[in-house]
Amino acid sequence: MSMVWKATGRSAGQKPPDTGAAGHNTPLGTAPHAPAPEPDARHRLTSVQGLAALSLDAMASVAYGPESIVLVLATAGAYGLGFTLPVTLGIAALLAVLVASYRQVIAAFPNGGGSYAVARTHLGRRTALVAAASLILDYVLNVAVSVTAGIAALTSAFPALYGQRLWLCLGVLVLVTAVNLRGIVDSAKAFLLPTAVFVGSILAVVAVGLFRDAPASTVSADGHASVLSGNATSVGALLLLKAFASGCSALTGVEAVANAVPSFRAPAAKRAQRTEVALGALLGVMLIGLSVLIGRFHLQPVEGVTVLAQLADASLGHNWAYYVVQFATMVLLALAANTSFGGLPVLMSLLARDNYLPHVFGLKADRQVHRHGVLALAAVAAVLLVFSGGDVNTLVPLFAIGVFVGFTICQVGMVRHWLQERSRSAGWRGKAVLNGFGALLTGVSAVVVTATKFTEGAWLIVIALPALVLGFGAVHRAYARIADRLHLGRIPEPPHRDRSLVVVPVSHLSKLTCEALNAAVSLGDEVVAVTVTYAAPEDRRAAESLRRDWELWNPGVDLLDLPSATRTVGRPIAAYVRELRDRDPRTRVTVLIPEVEPAHLWQRLLQNQRGAVVAHAVRRTTDATICRLRFRVSG
Repeated sequence: MSMVWKATGRSAGQKPPDTGAAGHNTPLGTAPHAPAPEPDARHRLTSVQGLAALSLDAMASVAYGPESIVLVLATAGAYGLGFTLPVTLGIAALLAVLVASYRQVIAAFPNGGGSYAVARTHLGRRTALVAAASLILDYVLNVAVSVTAGIAALTSAFPALYGQRLWLCLGVLVLVTAVNLRGIVDSAKAFLLPTAVFVGSILAVVAVGLFRDAPASTVSADGHASVLSGNATSVGALLLLKAFASGCSALTGVEAVANAVPSFRAPAAKRAQRTEVALGALLGVMLIGLSVLIGRFHLQPVEGVTVLAQLADASLGHNWAYYVVQFATMVLLALAANTSFGGLPVLMSLLARDNYLPHVFGLKADRQVHRHGVLALAAVAAVLLVFSGGDVNTLVPLFAIGVFVGFTICQVGMVRHWLQERSRSAGWRGKAVLNGFGALLTGVSAVVVTATKFTEGAWLIVIALPALVLGFGAVHRAYARIADRLHLGRIPEPPHRDRSLVVVPVSHLSKLTCEALNAAVSLGDEVVAVTVTYAAPEDRRAAESLRRDWELWNPGVDLLDLPSATRTVGRPIAAYVRELRDRDPRTRVTVLIPEVEPAHLWQRLLQNQRGAVVAHAVRRTTDATICRLRFRVSG
């Protein structure tokens, strides 16, 4: 292979100067081995931006995670509520396991993909597809649940808007989609302030509440009926397990950072790991802090008021600070959908690369945006919103099942990873035990959540999960057939020249016709122009006029009439092309279709679309090459 050096005055055999030695051809003040900056670094995330772009789902879950625990334990009366903190500590321990695991996943799989990448490497193709399907379902449901939950908070404050909740949901979805189409960095910048306000508000509620001996206010809960069970059940293992599984909804979104590692700036893995740890620390502190306050203030859940609202009231008082917490919660719940827009398009691009989704999902726009993945996610989420009518209670039973399946598969895969790395990794036994324990916890949670929510709608997920896996398989088989037909991966035969014939459809004489013939005689050994003629008197006169003009022009190309009994253009031309191929199968036939490309998009409505009709007919019934010559008209 020859190499061409840029001329610099050296002899032909002289090597370029060694720019690695310090002091030789190195700009003053520049490190000799400094890595070149990424050309698209400004479209990638820093660690702080990663928190805003990929952690909103997990952050917002503190608004409903503790409440999910309390509502389950309330069936055992006031005594049952005393187990809120122990259950939360168990969830926090699982959170620590997951964060530690996903840090290892980020290091081992820096190209992203999370549980899908782990399973593909260590558990096989089918398990990887189950992990991918579960993540896709969870991400799509997260968008719908987050948006509806945010709008539910808004309509609670302004009941007059309740009838318009579906349109409000769709409006928020359009807003989040539009921001993400501009790039993940732009979405991170847009959502950084709401994230900071929400985290600051929750930490303020915890910090101030820890210094109070009694609630500052109970106005928000006054006049609302308690949901404590009158016939209190005993606190048994099954109840605690159900409370633990319900509270684990606060862990959704923890895997998003590992799925979207390529979205970070270099060193991407290190930045993603720091983001994962920061997310786990903030989420753990908020969950534990709020659970401590629930026990400190002896809070009881009531109808119509969230547990977080009661805690803000008890800690900060019923004043402007209380409304800041409520507003920040509402905004962050609505924007928590952004986590899916950051993680799912990257996962879909990996699936497309492995031939399990259409390759279009692997394309990136200029701002490092997987635009087709973003639009597909928005479209499916919009269908779910319309299906639910903007009602969060319709969607919640479907939520969080998929993420637990993904968690479990990821943990099992990491156990296999440590077993394979035992000769090269110190402390592999402890890491394997940690991941095995996490797999047990998340597996049990997945079973409990599915069982308890099955009749409420979770059966849809049980059906959708295998259906999605079957869909992946169908796409993969289709690509395999295409690859086999194209002999991908094999060295092709040497190219050879065949006789070529170019067919040019003509309906009138113009500059477009001249340009088409110029192109045709440049492409083929032989060129023939064809025109479709009809038996009607007016059509016969037009054909005779075209024949006279053609003979006067005398372009050196024969014009062939193709009679047609019906007013169709495509079928006669396709039949003529088939006749040519049957006559000499070794001839390469090209159909060159001249078309006008107008200067303005709206002018396309003025065209008769004859070119598209001919191209469709020829493509459907022949193997001829189709060339559509665009002649641009300015002005």
